[in-house]
Amino acid sequence: MGKIIQKRVLIPKRVTEMTIKAPVIASKARPGNFVVLRLSMKGERIPLTIADADPEKGHIVIVYLIMGKTTALLDTMKEGDVILDLCGPLGRPTSIKKQGTVACVGGGTGIAALHHIAKGNFQAGNKVVSVIGARSKDLLLFKPELEKISHEVLVSTDDGSVGHKGVVTEVLEEYLDRDPDVKEVIGVGPVPMMRSVARVAQPYGIRTLVSLNSIMVDGIGMCGSCRVNVGGEIRFACVEGPEFEASQVDFDELMMRLQAFKSQEKESMELFEKKELL
Repeated sequence: MGKIIQKRVLIPKRVTEMTIKAPVIASKARPGNFVVLRLSMKGERIPLTIADADPEKGHIVIVYLIMGKTTALLDTMKEGDVILDLCGPLGRPTSIKKQGTVACVGGGTGIAALHHIAKGNFQAGNKVVSVIGARSKDLLLFKPELEKISHEVLVSTDDGSVGHKGVVTEVLEEYLDRDPDVKEVIGVGPVPMMRSVARVAQPYGIRTLVSLNSIMVDGIGMCGSCRVNVGGEIRFACVEGPEFEASQVDFDELMMRLQAFKSQEKESMELFEKKELL
C-alpha cells in the first residue's frame, strides 16, 4: 500500500506526477527501477518507472500518461488516498559508474524516468548532458528538475516554441559532433525516438542504452508479454532489463509487439468511461 502525499498536474488531462509514501521501496530504489501498482481487487497491474526517490522522507515519485483504464482511474485519486498494492523496486537498476560525460536523452513522459538516471550519474561524479524533446513548450517535462542535476540541458521542440526546432536526435547528433569525450548515451522515451537514438549514436562507437519499459505488463516475468529480441536472443524486459544495448535491439519487432493488446485496452477504456469497469 502507498499513500499519495502529493499530486501535481504536469500537463492537464494528459500527464500527472504523484509523490507516494513508500519507505521500504524508497530505501532500496535505484535509477532505472520501476514499481508495479494495482488500484482494486479486480484491477490490472501496471508498471511505472520511478522518477525519483527520497530515502530520508520515504517517498517515491511516479509520472504517468493518462492513456488507459488504470491510469485514468489512478488520476481520479486524491492526496491522502491509498494505492491498494504497490510492489517494488523491480527491474535491474541502471549500471552507473564514474566515467566522464554521459548524454541522457529523453522524450515525452520518458523524460521523467530519465530524471532518476541523470541524477544517479550526477551523484556518481559524471558530467551529465540532458537532451530532452517534446512537440511543444507546454508539453516539455522536468526541465527545471533536470537543470538542478545536469551540467547542460539541451532542448528541442517540433514547433520550435523553445530550443531547437526539430527532433531530439538532431540535438544529440550535434552535441556528439562537438564533444568527443561522451562515454555513454542513455535514451528513454517513445520507441521510435529510442530507435533514432541508437541510429545516431552507433557511428560514434559510444555505448548506448535504451529503456524498454513501455512493453512491460506484469513486471515480474510471468506473463511473457515483454519478450524482446536483443542480439538475436529472446530477453524479458521486466526481469532482464528494462535497459539494453541499443544496437542489439530489434526495434521493428518491438514496435509490432507494442500493438498486442490494443483492442483489449480500447475495450477496457470504453467500459471504464461508461462506469461499467473499475
